[in-house]
Amino acid sequence: MNVVIKVNDEIKQKMIEYYKDKVRDKVIPYVVFQAQEEDTVITLYESGKCMFQGTSADVDAAMWGVALENTKEKQEENKKKDKVYYNCSAIGSDEVGTGDYFGPIVVTATYVPKEEIEYLEKLGVGDSKKIDDSKILKIAPEIAKRIKYKSVILNNKEYNEKYTKDVNMNKIKAILHNRVLYELVHSEQLKYDYIIVDEFAREARYYDYIKDQPAIQKGITFLTKAEDKNLAVGCGSIISRFIFLKEFDKICDSIHIPLPKGAGKDVDTIGEEVVEKYGEDKLKEIAKVNFKNTDRILHTMIY
Repeated sequence: MNVVIKVNDEIKQKMIEYYKDKVRDKVIPYVVFQAQEEDTVITLYESGKCMFQGTSADVDAAMWGVALENTKEKQEENKKKDKVYYNCSAIGSDEVGTGDYFGPIVVTATYVPKEEIEYLEKLGVGDSKKIDDSKILKIAPEIAKRIKYKSVILNNKEYNEKYTKDVNMNKIKAILHNRVLYELVHSEQLKYDYIIVDEFAREARYYDYIKDQPAIQKGITFLTKAEDKNLAVGCGSIISRFIFLKEFDKICDSIHIPLPKGAGKDVDTIGEEVVEKYGEDKLKEIAKVNFKNTDRILHTMIY
């Protein structure tokens, strides 16, 4: 799937910052950068044209399309809609670790009744990507004591076994979201207005991904940037990040190497150190080998 949008200078700068750790080394005439975001290749041209290519091109493009439409009028209209999803009792889920070469994927679904909104606001709950890790480590245990949640951890050994030409990152995410949502919804009688997921795939595609699962959670509302619009999704993001950090530290301790997060060039350097010290099999155990980092790490190794 190919999607092309036109962006202004403001959005162009935001895109450069957002994709800086995912930029390919390839130099192309008249191109500002070319980046890889999971299964989508993003090419930003100097003219302001931006092309998204891949199975999730529509979702990735939509994120920037929303930014372009963010006029005052649109903001007011969206605020009215967002209040409906904010001031309610909801079940929401979010994931962490999908953009990290090292470390697991963690997905958490939480249940936030309306009466807990004020308490969570005082804690400073929001998208975990906007909260520093020290605060995550402080508030996540408090949230976990107060609200109901279900989490699943997919380590990279399991991820590498599951990832194939027919099973991409978004399918894996859909399966994990479905699992924790179904478990939470059916764990007991919870009174909720919405089940909300941060949209990483269109609704039809999401349900196509999970059609072969033994139990499927229906009735989901898919929202872009849902972690900013609903506290259940925000709590899912924070608890997932907390678990990710703890699991990440365990990996670092086990190999006695401080691993970097993300998928930037510093990851390649440490990846080479891991292979030199423990061999290629260890890399396959602790890293997502479908990432481009693997090719760079192994191609620069001298045997």
